[in-house]
Amino acid sequence: MSKNKVLAVLLVIGLLAVLSLSSVAAQDLTPINLQLQWVAQSQFAGYYAAVAQGFYADEGLDVTILEGAVEIVPQQVVAAGGAEFGIAWVPKVLASREEGADLVNIAQVFQRSGTLEVSFVDKGIESVADLAGMRVGTWGFGNEHELFAALRADGIDPDNADDVTIVQQPFDMSLLLNDEVDAAEAMTYNEYAQVLEQVNPETGELYQPEDLNVINFNDVGTAMLQDHIFVRGDWLAEAGNEDIAVKFLRASFRGWMYCRDNFDDCVNIVLENGPTLGEGHMRWQLNEINKLIWPSPDGIGMMNQDLWDQTVAVALDGEVITAEPSDAFRTDLAQAALNSLSGEDVTGESWEPLVVEVTPGGE
Repeated sequence: MSKNKVLAVLLVIGLLAVLSLSSVAAQDLTPINLQLQWVAQSQFAGYYAAVAQGFYADEGLDVTILEGAVEIVPQQVVAAGGAEFGIAWVPKVLASREEGADLVNIAQVFQRSGTLEVSFVDKGIESVADLAGMRVGTWGFGNEHELFAALRADGIDPDNADDVTIVQQPFDMSLLLNDEVDAAEAMTYNEYAQVLEQVNPETGELYQPEDLNVINFNDVGTAMLQDHIFVRGDWLAEAGNEDIAVKFLRASFRGWMYCRDNFDDCVNIVLENGPTLGEGHMRWQLNEINKLIWPSPDGIGMMNQDLWDQTVAVALDGEVITAEPSDAFRTDLAQAALNSLSGEDVTGESWEPLVVEVTPGGE
């Protein structure tokens, strides 16, 4: 056999060995599903980044991210075994628990609420009290509790049409823009920007923040904890699954830290996953999502007991639940993940938000 043929044979053998090792490595990864509560967008950037950067693979996990939709309830998917991990707002999971779902919050990623009630300044709505007698939009589907609690605290009964007209709005700002409601529910990272991305017909320019009045439920005192990572309690009790949970959290936390520190690259990762809205909107959204996570004074994923207590109080007041939940969250797994990230910035105390340019239509 000639020298060249020998080299060719050795090359083929080497390639086959590499492919074999890669196949074995892939087989060694533990398959995991993560159920989102909505479609691909920067709200979930940290998880997409953890996949793209290989953080989950580093932990021996092969994570598939399942997108959400209006008809998809993450609590039901996780409870039925369709995903090991889910993302949802805390009150929604508390309601599912009371209905019998064995779900446990293992990491409180969002440290503050992103919910607003937005109106144009000519409506004169500067406080919750000013919503009396107004047409007030909300999405429903469990997203109304912060608003309703704020109304009741101001003596306005959301169930009494003589006090206020509650309007079911779609997941956009069309009713506000068409003057079909006086105020509309919005998230800082999504629908609020959708207004700013539209042209003001009176000026021919994009709407400006000064054109709007905003009620922020963090300021009002009825804010509820939102995006967190949850699992089934019985799944967690199975041998080895606490270790898998710590690995998943560690990689997810690294993903969110990556998105905090590598903004442009993280936006590109989101765009590669096919969001329905454009790059400009994804840039705005990631900046606002970072504001909801950072700073995390006790470390990303750790629970603020005062905000938990406030969330439970609002949930009880709004009859989302009928009794105080017990054992609904645990912090030991998130703490274990943080302990193994020593030397990394897990609090983001010095992080500063960017100034993101609003683009027409979010493009």
